[in-house]
Amino acid sequence: MLLHDLVTTSAAVAATRSRKAKVAAIAELLARTDDDEVETVVAYLGGKLRQRRTGVGWRSLTSLPDPAGEPSLTVLGVHDAFESLSGLSGPGSAAARAAAVTDLFARATEPEQAWLRGIATGEVRQGALDALVQEAVALAAEVPLTSVRRAAMLAGSTVAVAGAALREGEQGLAAFVLEVGRPVLPMLASSATDVAAAMEKAGPDGAPVAVDTKLDGIRVQVHRDGDEVLVVTRSLDDITERLPEVVAVARRLPAQRFVLDGEALTVGDDGRPRPFQETASRTAQTAGARVTPFFFDVLHLDGEDLMDSPGSARAAALARLVPPEHRVPRVETSSVEEAEAFASAQLAAGHEGVVVKSLLASYDAGRRGAAWVKVKPVHTLDLVVLAVEWGSGRRSGKLSNVHLGARDGEGLVMLGKTFKGMTDEVLAWQTERFLDLETHREGHTVFVRPEQVVEIAFDGVQRSTRYPGGVALRFARVVRYRDDKGPEAADTLETVRAHLAGS
Repeated sequence: MLLHDLVTTSAAVAATRSRKAKVAAIAELLARTDDDEVETVVAYLGGKLRQRRTGVGWRSLTSLPDPAGEPSLTVLGVHDAFESLSGLSGPGSAAARAAAVTDLFARATEPEQAWLRGIATGEVRQGALDALVQEAVALAAEVPLTSVRRAAMLAGSTVAVAGAALREGEQGLAAFVLEVGRPVLPMLASSATDVAAAMEKAGPDGAPVAVDTKLDGIRVQVHRDGDEVLVVTRSLDDITERLPEVVAVARRLPAQRFVLDGEALTVGDDGRPRPFQETASRTAQTAGARVTPFFFDVLHLDGEDLMDSPGSARAAALARLVPPEHRVPRVETSSVEEAEAFASAQLAAGHEGVVVKSLLASYDAGRRGAAWVKVKPVHTLDLVVLAVEWGSGRRSGKLSNVHLGARDGEGLVMLGKTFKGMTDEVLAWQTERFLDLETHREGHTVFVRPEQVVEIAFDGVQRSTRYPGGVALRFARVVRYRDDKGPEAADTLETVRAHLAGS
C-alpha cells in the first residue's frame, strides 16, 4: 500500500466531524490492506508509530528537503525507515539519523511530509483514536465490536488483534484468551464525590459492595508461570527486573500459575505509605527504597480463568492465594456508615481514599465503568500537558506555567493553566522534560507533544468562556507528574464538568 492512500484517508477522517464517516473511511482502507501491512496501517491510523522511540523530534524536522512531486513511499517502507532510525545509537548516530530523515522526507510528497512530521512528533490530528479504529476493524471484518474490544483488551492492543479479525473473523478473535505471561489492559475506576454516591453506582438498591483502600502507588499486574514471573505497569511496560522484591513475593505464593492485579508502593518503618514520588523513583531503577506489593484482584489461578467471574468469587480466590499482609485492606458492606468509617480510617492511615467495587461485576479489562468507583477527599484530575510557558523572576530560564487539557471525544480540550505546586526540583525536571517533547513555539509558549500526564488538585470547577471546554479549574495546582499513565488514561471533559454541581 502506498503511504499516499493512508495519508488521504487520514485527511478525510480529519475533515469530518461525523463518527460514522470516520469509521467508514478507516474501514474502507482496512478492507484493501494486505496481511503483512495490517499492524502498521492500524498503528498509523491510530496516530502512532510502532516504535517506542526513534530519536526523531521537532528539532530534526525544522529544515526539510523539497517534497517529491509524485507519491512513491509505501507504508511498509516508512515502517522500515523508522525501525532503522530507532536502532541508531553511539558515535556518529546523530549524523546518520539526520541523513536518514532527509532521505525519507525527500521521497515524500507535501501532504506526506506533513503527515510524517505529525506522526513522528505525536501531533497527528485526525480524530482517529483507538476506539474509532476498533469500530472500523469490526466494520471491515464484519464482526461484533464487542469481540474486537475484548480481544484487544486481552492482547493489550488493537494493533495485535486487527490482523486476526480481518483474516479469520470472529474465530480469529476468539483465539485471544487470557494467557498467563501476556499482559492484559487493566480495569479502571470511575469517580464519585463521596462514599454514598460511589455505593449507589457500584451497588444500586443497597446491594453489598467491597470497599478497598486506594493506595498511592504504581499499578502492577503480576504473572507467574512456574518460576517465571512477569511484572508490568498499567501501560503494560515490563518492569520485572526493577522490582525483585515483588518477584520474590509472587514466587512464595502457594500456586504455580496466576495473574494478579495490585499496587506496589514504598512503606515507611512506621507502616505508613511514603510519598508517590519515592515509589515512582524506585520503580525506575533496581536500587533504592524497598517496594511492597499489595494485591486487590486475581484474573487467573492454576488453570481457572476468573475474569468473567463475579467480584465476590475473585475476592475469595484472592484470599486463598495471597496472605493478608500483601492484600489491599478491604471491607464488604451495604452500610454507608460502615463504608464511610472505613474510608476515614484509611485516610488517617495516610492513604488516598477508597475504591468502591461491585461484588457482582466481572473484571472488565481496559474499561472504566460503574463497577469500580474511586473516592478521594481532595479533588484531583489526571490531565495532559498541552504547552508550557517560560517563567519570569525567580523562575526565569525555567518552563513554569503548564497548559492543561482533558480528553474530549477524539481529542484534547484546554481547561486552563497553573504554575502552582512546583518545587525547584519539579521546575528543573519539567523544563528538561518538556523541551524534549517540544513541537513548536509561539512567543514565550512552548507547545509539546500531548504525552505527559499530570495530577492536578483543585478546589472546584466553574463555568468559563475563556477556555474551549467551557469550564475552568479553581485554584489548580500540580500534585505530581504521572509517568505511569499515558494520555489515553487522562480524565475526560465530562468528568471535569461533573464537578460543576459541587463548585
